[in-house]
Amino acid sequence: MQSGFRRNCGCIPSEHPGLGRRALLQVGGMNLVGMGLADLMRMEAHAAPSPATRPGKAKSVVFIFQSGGPSQHETFDPKPHAPDTIRGEYGVTQTRVPGELFCEYLPRLAAQSHLFSIVRTMNHIAGREFRNEHSSCMYLLNSGTTSLPVGDTNASINNPRSGRMTWPSIGSMIAYAAPTEPQVGLPAAIELPRTALMKYPGRESGLLGPRYDRLGVDLAPKCNARDAGGSCPNCYSHDDPNLDPERRPGPGPKAWWDNTSCRNPDFHLPNFGEAGSISIPRLDDRSLLLQQLDGLRRGFDEKEQTGRLASWDAHRQQAMRFVLASRSGQDNPFDLTQESDQTRDLYGREEWGQGFLVARRLVEAGVRMVQVNLRGWDTHQNAFRDLKGKLLPSIDHCLSGFLTDLSDRGLLDETLVVMCGEMGRTPRISPIAVGGKNASGEVFTPGRHHWGDVFPCFFAGGGIQPGRIIGRTDAQGGLPMTEAYTPEDLAATIFHCLGIGPDREFHDADGRPYRIYRGHPIHALF
Repeated sequence: MQSGFRRNCGCIPSEHPGLGRRALLQVGGMNLVGMGLADLMRMEAHAAPSPATRPGKAKSVVFIFQSGGPSQHETFDPKPHAPDTIRGEYGVTQTRVPGELFCEYLPRLAAQSHLFSIVRTMNHIAGREFRNEHSSCMYLLNSGTTSLPVGDTNASINNPRSGRMTWPSIGSMIAYAAPTEPQVGLPAAIELPRTALMKYPGRESGLLGPRYDRLGVDLAPKCNARDAGGSCPNCYSHDDPNLDPERRPGPGPKAWWDNTSCRNPDFHLPNFGEAGSISIPRLDDRSLLLQQLDGLRRGFDEKEQTGRLASWDAHRQQAMRFVLASRSGQDNPFDLTQESDQTRDLYGREEWGQGFLVARRLVEAGVRMVQVNLRGWDTHQNAFRDLKGKLLPSIDHCLSGFLTDLSDRGLLDETLVVMCGEMGRTPRISPIAVGGKNASGEVFTPGRHHWGDVFPCFFAGGGIQPGRIIGRTDAQGGLPMTEAYTPEDLAATIFHCLGIGPDREFHDADGRPYRIYRGHPIHALF
């Protein structure tokens, strides 16, 4: 399959139904909080209408993105009877699903397997030059598509390019088709906790336009790990030395890197008052606002002025509600000091657990989609050291605590939880370069490499039937042996759970209509 959308824009009638247009005064993304007035005035004031949708079981979705691509063998699809070059170093643990096994370092999740289901046969169908590369697969997964925009490669998709037509991210689709209620005062899609370091392709609003961008919020403390992975303070560098104790992370003079900054993992509150942003005093100062708008009116005719200023007023009100909600003590969803020590301990006193706890608070506040990014799953080297010591214990503790809390609060039925990476890992274990050395000067230890032919995906709550293991891979864990599912099907499953029907559509800036659905819900989950 070639890189690019599977059709030229406007050529498939089923994706381009006829539909009128009307104003939609709903801001689905809040990048506008950090934008200047001129940027806001340039935003489009019109979008496609939102016909009534059937009620979905889920009110919100928490999408957990395991950036880098976790190994299926070391998580939810171990192969204990395969040769050791396939099986790996770990044993297995029995789940509550008869006959089904997880990696031995996921004991808490194995004990909770009655609360969620696993699809073992997700896969990419794009060409091999795309389905085994991070940038391409990140775009495919997060936009819920099976091909890159026409003219793009794995290298180019990371960079701005004139004329590119990108499919909207799943979060942007949700912001459009299932916006937050007007009284919520929060954007529909929020991403955390380290968005400044997560500028991956596929997260943008694409054809929908910038009003449906997500809000990226940086909450986590600075981490000085080189090629950082894991959950502070249980973070690491892929190149951490094994042999010299004096070079272990720490403040010492011979340390490989100084980990002082992230030993206390407590999140800081987001700062929406940086230079150039729209602050509360500026928003409240009507005379100053009007003076600034006067300068922006030049070049607009009277009709243009009326429409854009009306749009600006709606954006202004939404921005004020969001900033106030974010800074007002008791109702601030980012303020974890409002949670009990028992709850904090349940989630884990580390970056990932706190990210899940903020996600729960945002869901309670009415946000439709929260994306929590988990870094460090690209385990080419030192894989078994880092998975056993860092990644697996963190996800086992933090995710199991999240599920327990959602269930105890009665939120799991109405909150869809989805977790996966952009790809899986190779069945065969090997060093990234034979005889090569890592940045700390040690010979590479074995790991697994990029593999888009099959990867697992975790589903819980929101109408999903729990306790199911769906799909079977071959004896090496490298290929689907039963029905396989694409990112398009993943997106359709999320839309289905949120009550976004298969006939929904949107319009681009030129008025061309498109179907939101490109795949089919994974019916084995329901």
